Amino acid sequence: MILQTRLPYNAFEARPLPSIQLLEMDNWLHVDDAYADQMSERARLIATHGRDVLDRCPGSDDAETEALDTVLRHLPRGFDVDGRQVQCPDGRVVDVDDAPPLEILGQIIQEDICLMRKSDDGPEHSLIAAVLCFPASWRLQEKLGRHLVGIHAPVPEYDDRLARKVQRLFDGMKSGRALWRFNALWYEDPTLYQPRSAETPRPAQDAGSAPFFRSERQCLVQLPRSGATIFSIHTYVLDRTAALAEKQTAQAV
Repeated sequence: MILQTRLPYNAFEARPLPSIQLLEMDNWLHVDDAYADQMSERARLIATHGRDVLDRCPGSDDAETEALDTVLRHLPRGFDVDGRQVQCPDGRVVDVDDAPPLEILGQIIQEDICLMRKSDDGPEHSLIAAVLCFPASWRLQEKLGRHLVGIHAPVPEYDDRLARKVQRLFDGMKSGRALWRFNALWYEDPTLYQPRSAETPRPAQDAGSAPFFRSERQCLVQLPRSGATIFSIHTYVLDRTAALAEKQTAQAV
């Protein structure tokens, strides 16, 4: 079981969808108390689950390379970059030329990385590549290559109005300007890797009794050269006691 003990934001604050906030690039990538354990699990999943956790569409190479370069420029405290080698907070040293960019990203940061790009002949952004080790009830193979509306098809709240609003957010992304949001869900199972087909949606969990709280810190970062957008996902899972303590602290502020 891999759990965090704290959240770096108030995940119990009710905000209207899509709940987007401005983000300083210096606060994009996070390292928390589950870093070493999450990275070990990411390595295991990448080694054993193949295209279920790491896949791409043809023509995404430029976006993947730019995503890696952008991450390396914005690594938070705890990392040390020496040429083409990265020393990670858990002591591992990763050579960034030893594997494709998405695999390297999966070795150095806790965030899952999804790359979105708008095609020349389409009105929407689509998912062109991803390293997705910790899916929260969705499957990469069902979403790869699909547009935003298709990706969110099982989400009841993602109606036409919200879809237009989200697409305008993507269309308005500028280099050097980042956005973020969070979600908040109660789970019976703390497992990080939870793929689920859209045909069998996850049953709603009772917030009054579910033993684990799962929150994703989701960020959007624009890549100027390739025109792609990074959608990064940092997954937090807390046991019920820790989550309720976080809620109580947030309410007291």
